[in-house]
Amino acid sequence: MNFLALQSVLPDVSFALILPELIVCIVGVVVMLVDAFGKPAQRWVTGSISLAGLLAAAISAAWLWLGWGGAAQAFNGMIVLDGLRLGFTFVFLIVSALTLLISMVWVESEKLPAGEFHSLLMFATAGMMFMASAGDLVIVFLGLEILSIATYVMCGFRRTDVRANESSMKYFILGSFSSAFLLYGIALTYGATSTAAGLPGTTNIAEIARRIPEAQFPLLLFAGAAMMLVGFGFKIATAPFHVWTPDVYEGAPTPVTAFMAAGPKAAGFASFLRVFVFAFPFVVAGPATIGSQIHQAWLWALVALAVATMTVGNVVAITQNNVKRMLAYSSIAHAGYAVVGFIAAGAAPDFEHRDAAISAVIFYLLTYAVMNLGAFAVVQMIARAGDRRTEVEDYSGIGFQSPWLAFALSLFLLSLLGMPLTAGFIGKVMVFRAALDQGYFVLVVVGVLNTAVSAYYYLRLIIVMFFRERTTAWDAPRIPASIGIVLVLTILGVFYLGLFPGRVINAIQTKPAMSVSMK
Repeated sequence: MNFLALQSVLPDVSFALILPELIVCIVGVVVMLVDAFGKPAQRWVTGSISLAGLLAAAISAAWLWLGWGGAAQAFNGMIVLDGLRLGFTFVFLIVSALTLLISMVWVESEKLPAGEFHSLLMFATAGMMFMASAGDLVIVFLGLEILSIATYVMCGFRRTDVRANESSMKYFILGSFSSAFLLYGIALTYGATSTAAGLPGTTNIAEIARRIPEAQFPLLLFAGAAMMLVGFGFKIATAPFHVWTPDVYEGAPTPVTAFMAAGPKAAGFASFLRVFVFAFPFVVAGPATIGSQIHQAWLWALVALAVATMTVGNVVAITQNNVKRMLAYSSIAHAGYAVVGFIAAGAAPDFEHRDAAISAVIFYLLTYAVMNLGAFAVVQMIARAGDRRTEVEDYSGIGFQSPWLAFALSLFLLSLLGMPLTAGFIGKVMVFRAALDQGYFVLVVVGVLNTAVSAYYYLRLIIVMFFRERTTAWDAPRIPASIGIVLVLTILGVFYLGLFPGRVINAIQTKPAMSVSMK
């Protein structure tokens, strides 16, 4: 074989570019080995090993951040390094670290195999990180499957609990269907991007964007994108693909629910942005082109998706009497708010506005992760072993019996509502402002009205905690050190991101996303 020809097919390997992912994967394997071959008295260290691994991955991601020399790619464009990837990587690592701390007491109190859970969490984290770093649809699917398989098992980790097993099975069946939609969409996109010059189809995201104007089968391309939308819609729980969310969130163990509500949702948005803003850019040439027609169709489809998701999530949450189901519908509504920023990123006329909108989405998902994980940490403390106390009535009067837990949960709920001076307020302002910059005034009005609707169920729980007498006996739980650390960090995060968001926002905005053709 000719040496030059051999060079052209060899991948441009760069392990430095995937160092954070490598660290997390290696830690997952090490934790499995320690759990399998270590002495029973030594297996408690798996949590410490996992936490140290997440810290090492964060340090390596910071090294990539500080050594920023511009967007880069490796492995023949299958892995990319840009602001979108780095921003989401830090979100994933924060979510996983907080989930690890929340789960420590749960694993110990219910006598569950800690090593198995921690290794699954590490592999799920690696899957999320690969989804954000993907420059190719194949890597998107690979990361999604790594994340999904680990999460399916985590949902049913409490093996003797019928509800947990049911939630795991529901998530597995519906998740398999959504993965099939995504994979079939990738196959259609590959077939549609072959060219008249004889070039075969491609799954490279940047190359797909370049080939759209000369696509031979535009309807096939549209169908492929539509099927991928279904797959991503399931993962981020947008209406009408949200039906699995309440049952799975209610039945899964609370630490797993906390993880699913923040981590996989953010990972889904990372890939959603990567594929639809970069591979299928909204800004295309000429009003008469097929690209322009696709642009208009996706524009209105995503606007309808955002409106339906915000409205369904908030309206149905009002009727819930189970706190975990209420927070599940709340997460659906918050996915709708994030889609508002997504639309602004897709409709942006230039790279500057696009990157600003992407930064708004990343910041919003960061704030949502912080306040949501804090809320679930309190829910975990009140529910106790087996998630026995998760009804709204179970929270009656705890404002007097456990004022610190009640204060913390009230703060997180107010931040989820979008109260000024909290992280949630700044997050909503950013995504709504990005949408206003692109002229989506009506969409922003719908978002604000939905925020007003959400005040009912958030304030309702606060009123129950502080203004309703308890009719059953209840002993205030002792707050373990790991949960205490989570509550302190998330409370500080809510106030810091709400009062001093500038440094975080500027840090995200200084790292632009990968440039692709915006024709």
